[in-house]
Amino acid sequence: MSAQSIGKPQSQDEDAVVIIGSGAGGGTLAYELTKAGIPVVVLEAGPYLRNEDYLNDEWEAFNQMAWLDPRTTSGSWRIAKDFPNLPAWIVKAVGGTTTHWSGATPRFKAHEFQARTTYGRVEGASLLDWPITLEELEPYYTRAEDAMGSTHTGGRAPLPANNNYKVFANGAEKVGYSFYSTGPYATNAEPYDGRPASIQDGFNFQGDKNKSKWSTLVREIPRAEATGLLDLRPESHVVQITHDARGRADAVLYLDAEGNLQRQKAKLVCVAGNSIETPRLLLMSASPMFPDGLANSSGQVGRNYMRHTTGSLYARFPQPVHMYRGETMAGVIADESRHDPDRGFVGGYYMETISLGPAFLASFADPGAWGREFTEVMDAYARTAAMWVVGEDMPQETNRITLNTAITDKFGLPVPNVHFDDHANDAAMREHGYRQGTALYEAVGATGVHRTPPYPATHNLGTSRMSARADEGVVDKWGRTHDVDNLFVSDGSVFTTGAAANPTLTIVALAIRQAEYIADQLKTGGI
Repeated sequence: MSAQSIGKPQSQDEDAVVIIGSGAGGGTLAYELTKAGIPVVVLEAGPYLRNEDYLNDEWEAFNQMAWLDPRTTSGSWRIAKDFPNLPAWIVKAVGGTTTHWSGATPRFKAHEFQARTTYGRVEGASLLDWPITLEELEPYYTRAEDAMGSTHTGGRAPLPANNNYKVFANGAEKVGYSFYSTGPYATNAEPYDGRPASIQDGFNFQGDKNKSKWSTLVREIPRAEATGLLDLRPESHVVQITHDARGRADAVLYLDAEGNLQRQKAKLVCVAGNSIETPRLLLMSASPMFPDGLANSSGQVGRNYMRHTTGSLYARFPQPVHMYRGETMAGVIADESRHDPDRGFVGGYYMETISLGPAFLASFADPGAWGREFTEVMDAYARTAAMWVVGEDMPQETNRITLNTAITDKFGLPVPNVHFDDHANDAAMREHGYRQGTALYEAVGATGVHRTPPYPATHNLGTSRMSARADEGVVDKWGRTHDVDNLFVSDGSVFTTGAAANPTLTIVALAIRQAEYIADQLKTGGI
């Protein structure tokens, strides 16, 4: 047993429910199962950082929290040129990327669960209907919102409007939008569920020292520990899931903090390592029985990688805005989240306020740029308002995670390669968002609007998608792999399509639902 083990230790030789990852999916699942009286072992690749450990400095915090293990990129997307070693901006620590997120919690819309039926055939896209509906997920959405403290739902108070939002909302009104507000966000406007109200510290985008923003680090992990049934092992990097002669998962191999190989026996395994590490692990777990990767008889593991269609706008004004004061993301416009193909694309997108500190803005505003336009952006920092456009991108089988055997990490393991090409629908949506956002800011007096290309992905989706048919995906409607009946996927990898909404609420809702299913299956002998 690892010396890093926290909570009630479980023997490595004892069959356990093993969860790989402690973020939105894994952390939620751990709490829901332990609450139901089921002991679990959670293997987390990163350290156990507490809220008081966070550094309020952009680059230091980035280096403290980000998943910086080597990765490679390919494809025509601009990230491959601008940030070839950083395709995703996610966290390697207990709590996962819930410790670095905006907090936005919109629900999926009914039509987004039926994208293939609703959108029809889209050339080059591998659209598929989800095997579940909004109606099935609605009660779990409510439970997730209550757990996370989503504002504008459940009678919870909205966040106050900061200056960035006031510019945003006034522009929305000028251009004729109707559905805009300061949420829903999983950051407390007033004390709730043992967490304090926001102190309007915008820096909590990456590491909330105040604990007003929900994360599994703040809520689910401590509550799971309090049951005495959680064996949390930080700095435990999983390298393989093994199986028995029947093809059932029987153990997890991982490297501990000292680099020693450990083996944890498993009666059930749930993989929640994000949409890059989850398929990487399944592919590295290939065997004679599963030569193309564990649970990959369909060939779909790693495919249909989505990251949402994104872009940002930074608008300059004659007078100070101080966009960095208050919450980083403190407003949503939902008017464009509808499906309206008359705009020139299927699906929809949201507009959300955003702000970056000067160091990050210099790095991400226009990577590699120099000269007058760049200095205009930086010189106007105090007079800038900003938004992020985030919408549904098309799944494509060729957008995928594969193993790059030519490059290895510090453990000698092949690194994941992230291949991505924009679909024409993605590009049309982004351009529409740029135009609408520019019009919004110009309507309230912007003297210039800078369009910023997509950042490294924070929304990593697909690669182990849900499907009704085993040959079209990796998991069923419960996140249970079609090939291995005691192996589950419990993160955004299971998304059949991406929808327009920020994904964390849906990941949590699915994890609560999956925990109920697993508990029932364990009780009835279905696993």
